[in-house]
This record gives sequence, structure tokens and C-alpha cells, in this order.
Amino acid sequence: METIDEFLAHRTADVEEAVRRAAATEIMPRFRRLAAHEVDQKSGPHDLVTDADRKAEQYLTEVLGKLLPGSVVVGEEAVHANPVTYEAIQDDTPVWIVDPVDGTRQFVHGDPGFCTLVALARRGVLLASWTYAPARDQLAVAVRGRGALLDGTPLRAGTPDPGRDLEVATSHPDYTTDDQKRALLGLRTDGVAPRACGSAGLEYLAVARGELDATAFSWEAAWDHAAGILLVEEAGGAHLTLSGEPFRITGGNALPFTAARDAATARRVVALLADGA
Repeated sequence: METIDEFLAHRTADVEEAVRRAAATEIMPRFRRLAAHEVDQKSGPHDLVTDADRKAEQYLTEVLGKLLPGSVVVGEEAVHANPVTYEAIQDDTPVWIVDPVDGTRQFVHGDPGFCTLVALARRGVLLASWTYAPARDQLAVAVRGRGALLDGTPLRAGTPDPGRDLEVATSHPDYTTDDQKRALLGLRTDGVAPRACGSAGLEYLAVARGELDATAFSWEAAWDHAAGILLVEEAGGAHLTLSGEPFRITGGNALPFTAARDAATARRVVALLADGA
């Protein structure tokens, strides 16, 4: 049987093809064409799911499992239906972490700011990730120890320009506790320009490209963060939780946490969050 190292050495293009096909067959034909019965709420009006989410996840679950025999898939919609399936992230088995449409609210409203996220991990260690924005036809790929690429071009997060306000994308208030709201208020200070985040996956891509200085997120669902965390790491960036430790996809993180263009920026953001808390 093929090892994970062998898979990553020779088969990443197959995963790329699967992600592109899922978007081409299940997502983009529904973009700006959704009927009312194809959109549902999950936990509330800001937590939407569409037929595109469900169908794309079903497609990827079938294909990814075949690409790497013995692996399992943890998808956002499957976990919503059966929360116990999330526990596979902590097992020894290779696990695909899938968000079929990250930014469903944007997708529903006809905004191109959404993406498909896939990450491969084992024992809580991220090994590879794919971030695909189909409405923009942009694909970012990261493989641990091998760097990050956007449409074949290496990504480097770089460092923020001295003297310029840090631009930080932050969690929407609807997704924060009172303690997290206080922590995020620490970013409302001189030298920082916080703004509400859009698709988490695309915000991570912006950090990896050096277009956004940092994020400050207050939730830890692995499908939202796994692909982007590795993308930022392999582009030279860093991530830290409120406790000063790196973010863990297995959970139990001190929140909020940040992913930033460099380690110094990550430390600065965490310090401000701690001041707010």
C-alpha cells in the first residue's frame, strides 16, 4: 500500500483535479442560480448550507477516500449530521478535512468570495492543503516542508511594512463569546486596522500572499482553518493562540488565535488580544 510520503510525492495533482471537478460539477453550476429550496439554515440565519455544499462534499468524500485507501474524510456537513465523526481528526488514520464551500453566505448572495478547502492530516499534523476559489479560478497548494504555491507560483507572506497600520481580519461578533469580544477589542488601538473577515480560507490566502497582515479568529472548527494554517506556515508565516502556543487542529485551543505574515506580527496580535481580555 502506498505510504503518505509516497502519496504526497506523486499524487497531489490528483487531489487538485478532484477539487476542481467538485467545484465544476457541483458548485459553479449552482452559483447565482440557487433556488430557495436549495438553501437551508443550520444553527441560525448566519449559518447556511446549500445543495452545493452537500453535493460537493459527497463528491470529495468518495474521490478522496479512493485516492488514499485507508484514509477517512471529516467534512463539515457530515459532522453536522453526526458530530462524533469529528473525532477522527485525532486518530492515527490519515484524515481528509473538507469544507466544500467556505464562505457559504457569500456564495448564497452571489459574491465570488468563497472557496473549497481540503487538508490532509495525520495524528493532528497537517501534511498538505488545497485552497480553491472557483469563481476566481485560483488554486493554492501547500505541502509540509515543500512550500506553498498559488497557481504554480511560490507564495511568500513577507513582513508588514514598518509604520503602516496592521490590517487584521477578525471574527464576526455573532460568532464570539463575551470574553472573546473583549479580547478582540484589544485590536482597536493605534497602529491596527481591524475589519470583519469574509471566507476564512480566502483570508488565510491573503495572509500567505502578503496582502493581509493577520487574522484573529474565535472558533476552531478544523475545516475552516486546517488548509489555511498550513498555507500560511509554508509561505513563511506563523500562528499562535491566546496562550502563546501554536494552533492545534485537534482542538482545545485558547481563543482567539491568530495567523500572521511573520512570527513577530503573530506575537504582537496575541499580546493585543491578551490586553483586551
